[in-house]
Formats: sequence, structure tokens, C-alpha cells
Amino acid sequence: MSYFINVILPIPLDKEFTYSINKTEAAFLQPGMRVAVQFGKSKIYAALVTKVHQNPPLVYEAKEIEHILDESPIVTQHQLELWSWISNYYMCTKGEVMRAALPGAFLLESETIILKNEKSLFDESLLKDDEFLIYEALQYQSLLRIQEVMNIVGKKNVLPVIKRLIEKEVITVQEEIYEQYKPKIVRYIRLNTTYTKEEALRDLLDTMTRAPKQRKVLMHLFTLQAQATKPIKVNELIKTSNSSAAVIRALVDKNILDEYHLQTDRVQYTGEVTENTKQLSEYQHKAYEEIKHSFETKDVCLFHGVTSSGKTEVYVKLIEQAIQKEEQVLYLLPEIALTTQLISRLQEYFGEKLTVYHSKYSVNERVEAWNNVKTKKSKAQVVIGARSAIFLPFTNLGLIIVDEEHENTFKQYDPAPRYHARDTAIVLAKMFCAKVVLGSATPALETYYNARQKKYGLVQLTRRYGDVLMPDINLVDIKTKYRKKEMTGHFSDTLLTGIHDALKEGEQVILFQNRRGYSPVVECNTCGHSPQCPNCDVSLTFHSYRNQLRCHYCGYHIAMPQKCMACDSVDLTTKGFGTEQIEKELQELFPDHNIGRMDQDTTRGKHGYEKIISRFEEGDIDIMVGTQMLSKGLDFRNVSLVGIMNADNLLNFPDFRAHERSFQLMQQVAGRAGRTKKRGKVLIQTYNPFHQILQQVSVNDYSGMFTDQIEERHQYKYPPFYKIIKITGKHKDYNRVNEATNWLAKSFRNVFNENVLGPEFPPVSRIRNQYHKNIVIKIPQGQSLNKTKEVIKKINTSFKSIKEFSGVRVIINVDNY
Repeated sequence: MSYFINVILPIPLDKEFTYSINKTEAAFLQPGMRVAVQFGKSKIYAALVTKVHQNPPLVYEAKEIEHILDESPIVTQHQLELWSWISNYYMCTKGEVMRAALPGAFLLESETIILKNEKSLFDESLLKDDEFLIYEALQYQSLLRIQEVMNIVGKKNVLPVIKRLIEKEVITVQEEIYEQYKPKIVRYIRLNTTYTKEEALRDLLDTMTRAPKQRKVLMHLFTLQAQATKPIKVNELIKTSNSSAAVIRALVDKNILDEYHLQTDRVQYTGEVTENTKQLSEYQHKAYEEIKHSFETKDVCLFHGVTSSGKTEVYVKLIEQAIQKEEQVLYLLPEIALTTQLISRLQEYFGEKLTVYHSKYSVNERVEAWNNVKTKKSKAQVVIGARSAIFLPFTNLGLIIVDEEHENTFKQYDPAPRYHARDTAIVLAKMFCAKVVLGSATPALETYYNARQKKYGLVQLTRRYGDVLMPDINLVDIKTKYRKKEMTGHFSDTLLTGIHDALKEGEQVILFQNRRGYSPVVECNTCGHSPQCPNCDVSLTFHSYRNQLRCHYCGYHIAMPQKCMACDSVDLTTKGFGTEQIEKELQELFPDHNIGRMDQDTTRGKHGYEKIISRFEEGDIDIMVGTQMLSKGLDFRNVSLVGIMNADNLLNFPDFRAHERSFQLMQQVAGRAGRTKKRGKVLIQTYNPFHQILQQVSVNDYSGMFTDQIEERHQYKYPPFYKIIKITGKHKDYNRVNEATNWLAKSFRNVFNENVLGPEFPPVSRIRNQYHKNIVIKIPQGQSLNKTKEVIKKINTSFKSIKEFSGVRVIINVDNY
């Protein structure tokens, strides 16, 4: 009787593959375990078992597996179901979903090692120079890795050299698999048991009079033992006794001290669980009861509460309720910056029960979080994280909270799977019969529409916590200010007066400008030339702190030129402004105050966000300049003024959601002002103060904006009335992209008629030397989604078989907004 398994490989292939196993392996293996398998000629992958069965594959002969990697499944049945839903709905392969879902350490890759061929004899004089270098290196080393060969030969492409050496039988190659995850082992120290009796100990100390350093270490060990009951780490002992590892090593060798190892988690919470959760205000309590009531009939509830209304406290009560039922809770946030502030808040309530999971954590930390969630450890009852946390192996999920659900960062754009975490969360909750709360001050139109259609429950919280008034929002017309010469740099006199007043009162200010760098364009005043990126269709942005021009799409950078590259004139100016330029102007205008900047350039690294946020919270920074990171639900107690430097570049964006997005962004930024006692103030600088959206922002009119926008969406056939699939062709040759997308559009038009838009080049049509061209397919409400996707797949398959279009990558993005 032969046995087989189906596996998913972590490569972008549609099918599952079948491998053969023996009877004992078949009895041991379960879906969700990993096995090492050979795929292709020599590459070895860690594949995930989905099914154990006895049906041999029809088309090919099943290979045997190399070995089994796990003792128990690392992926649950629910996860496999979710993966197949994602791959079907978002039109990607299961391998791509697997790559995105599993922490990097679980995706074993093999590495090629090069060994000397001991058996063969050959003439060294026949070897070429680079071949001889490798041969010579193998005389001194038993094995070489590809990276080392690259360093020896001094070039990237070393495969031809290795191939020639294999042909000449000088070397042999092997594939070696390496595990990336290493548990963290900590060394501990204790006194040998023979010396626990007092007489033995006294004798020992008497004999040690000639080794004062060792004696000192022992004394320190006794004081540490007296102070705490927990085991004592080696490095802790070295630190307190000011000695060295050698002294401790000597004591271990003499059998006076014993050394032992324990495995620990990398991320640990050391603080106390201080607070009982806060008392809810009557409005919060009412909202809490309404959400519970809505859960009796509906699984999803939209919680629409204005900024600073205390939504988090309501979530905390819901989480408490889930913990009492011993269910797991997933708390999704759009931005890693947000998690840092919220974690410290939630840890005060839940302490140890909280686990954090996002991509700024190291591979090993993520594996530990994964294992804790899977084994239902008490420390992983509440998981808080960015969109990737949706893939964790929950076993008993009871509640999912999606905070700031309107944020576009919940959507993954590259690489595949291009999933939307909010929509995926709703599907995941359905599998566990769990409940979902979508929270936001400015919900996405689709979500609000669903709530209006009674598909979701809707709970509203219109009062700010502590009955603080909503901020006072004023529009500043900078067109007239420029005309009347009332501008200083990029600041209107109104904004400057506001900043002066706030600082005089000892309060803080936030200034928002949605562009990093110093200025987006450098231009020559003589001939009008501006430096462009050689790989993309954009001008280079000037960054003054490094004095260089950078491309924000591909990372290309050059030093800031001293003279024009075209006509050698030295008269260069900058056009437009980013966060750096505002920071510099502020330093000149307010030399006595501390100015901070929060954008992608200043928040690199794992703790980049925390440092800046905590400095601002502690009052180290008086004025904070930042990009949209600042708008994401952060809670600063002492901010009384928020300034938006230029509202127009948000509104005039070529996208059907531009107006909705700018309304949300401005409302969220405005919501950072006046969150405690005093009413906050918001100043929005614009060239067009009579714009509909700006008027609606200034009076917090969400439902007015919703009515206008939904009317437009209906008229022009956009979501939520039509679904959208965007198809992009990419290639480095302009003509080939053109022909390929034209062929695709024509094929789609034959089926979907007028519901196909394009092909059209996007505003930035070349990125990293690849030309992009888009086609948009609109799907009306009556049309079957699955059949539409089948047709798209069919057309895509026939497209791939056309020789003229080989090399054109087709990217399918479902719900691309």
C-alpha cells in the first residue's frame, strides 16, 4: 500500500504537489506539518502538508520527501481554510499566501555547499585563474558557500565557474538545509549542592583567602540569592560583582558553582499590572451596551465614534469580557507607530496576557509569538499587531477589533497576496463564529454603506470623553495672504500667531505636511532643467540633512549638484516643500524651542517610533512636524494647536477616493488637538477655502460628505456599487507593455463590454526601469464574482502562452482601493 501527501510549496505556483511517503510517516504526519522536499532539479524547500491520502498523481511520478521537520502541526486547519479563501478571492497562489503568512524562520530554504572532490585526479595547470582560486581555497577549507565563492572570485555571477569545475570533476556540490529559528538560551549559575551545608561553606571560604576575586564573586552570589528567589543569570552576576567571565569559569571548573541553561522568550513584559480598567462615562457605557446588543443579531458592528471619544476604553471592556470566556482576541492596527503607544496602555490593564506581532520584530521574536498563540498560552490571549497578525494560528478566537478601519495601510499592495486585512478579518471571524468591531471616527464609505444597509450593526458615539468640545477648525486662504505679503516662508501670519500663543501657554503644536524630504523639485533658474531619476519617471527629492537628491520610488540617490547638470549655471532653486524644510524654517522662527520631525527618515529601526513619541509625550519636543503617521489615532495630552500646511495637494490627486481620503486624513489630524480640558484649535492652509470637502471638514460633517460621495460613486459606477479589479502589465520595454495591455484589454472587452477601462498609463508610469500600464474591470452587483475571476484567469493563461508578450508581468489586484 503506498501513501502520499499533498503539499503547498512557498513559491508562486497554483497547484499543490504530491509526494510519496512510507507507512510510518503516513501514521505520523498531519495536515499543517512541514516536510523538506526536493522540487526541481536540486532545490529543497520546506513544504506544508495539506492532506495525507493514497491516490498517486496521474501526470508525474511522486518523489519521496527528504525528511519531516515538525513534531506537531505549526498551522491549524482554520488557517489552511483562510489561505485558500485568500488565494481564491484575491487571485493569487497558495504559495504566495504561505510566504506572507509564515514567519521567515519557518520557510526553510536550502543552501548550496561546494566540497572538494577527493576521488578524482587531474592536472592543475588546466584550470583557469578563477577556477584555480576556488580550488586553492578548498585546500584550506573543507567546504565553501556560494557567498564565499563570490567574495573569492570577486564577481556576482559565479555559477558558470562552478559548473566548469563540476565538469572537470574538481568539486562536488550538495544542498544543505538550515533552520533559521534558534530558541534563546540563557546561562544561569548556582552554588554546587555540596556546599549548601554551613560547615562545607565555611571551609570553602577559608580556603579561598588566596583567591580574593573568586571570593568576591561568591559573596555577591549570596547577596543576590538573598534578595530574589528567581534564578541568577551569569551576566547579572558578572555585572553586580564587577568581575569577568574568566573568574566564573574558574569557579565552575573547580565545581564550586554549577552552570545551567534555560530557554526563555525574547519579548517579555516586566512591569506590574497596575490599573483596574477605567470607569466608562455614561455615553461610553451606552455604546458598550449597544455593541453587545448588536452582537446578538449581527457578527460585525461598526463603531463610529468621533476623535478622542474614548473608543479604546470601550474596546478594553469588550476584551475583558472575551478574556473571561477564555477566548482569544485580535486587535488590528494600521500603523506600527500606533502599536507602540497602545501597547503601553493595554499592558497596564492586561500585563502578561498581551502579545505583540508585527514586521519590525525579529524573525525569532515572531516565531515565539506564533508558538504562544498556537499553544493557547495565557501570555497570548490578546494579540495586538499590524495587518500580518491576521495570519497567526488562533485556536479559539472570540473577538476581532479593527481600529481605524478606514486606513489604506490595511491593504497590502506588494508583493502578493494583495489582501485587505479588514475584509480578511471578517472572513476569519466567520470561521470561528467570532465577533468583529470596526472602529473609526471617519469610517470608509463602503463600511458605512454596509452599516446603513443593515448588513453590519452601527453604534455611534458623538461626545468626546469628558465632554471636551470638538476642535475649532479654521480655513486660512493663503492666496490672499501671499497677495497681501502676510506669509513668512510657508507660514501664514494666522498660523504663526497661533503657534506663538500655544507655546506661550506651555502647550504643544503639531504641523502636518504629507511629503517627506526638503523639497520635491530642484530647478535651474537659467535653463529650467531639474534632475530626474534615471530609473523612474519622477524628479529627485532634495534631502538637506544628507545633502543629497533621492528618489522615493527606487532609492536612487546622488549628491546635491553644485551647478546645473545641463548648462553649468550655479543658480539653482528648490520648488515645493517637505517636512525637512518646515523643520528648518521653524528652527529659524522659534530658536528657543525644540522641534521634532516624524517621517520615514526619522523612524527607522525597531524602536524609532517609540523614542520620538515618548519624547513628545514627555514634553521634550514643543513642535512636531510630520507626515500622515501623525494622523493615526495617537493620543497626546498637551497638544492645543494643529496646523495643516497645505490641504490642496491631498485633494487634487487623480483617484476616485481622493476626496474621501483627504476628508479622513484632515479629520484625523484635527482630532489630535485639544484632547483634555481645553478646546483645541486647527488651522488649515489652502488656496481654495471654498472647496466642498474643506467646508465639510471645518464643521465635522461626516454624513454630508458621505451623501455627496456615495451619490458620485453611484453615478460613475464605483465601489460600493461596483467591485473593481485592477490589472497591471509591467515590462522594461515600453512598446511591449503597450501591445500586451492592448491585447488584454481587447480580450476583456469581448466579455465585459463597457465595464473595462483602459489601458492607461498611471501618473508615474515608470518605476525601477519597469513601465506600468493599467486596466480596470468593473463588476456590477448582479454579476457573479467567481465566474468573472475564472474568465480573467482563462484570458491570463492564454496571454502567457503568446510568445511576443513573454516577460510581461501581469499583476492582478482585487479591490485595489
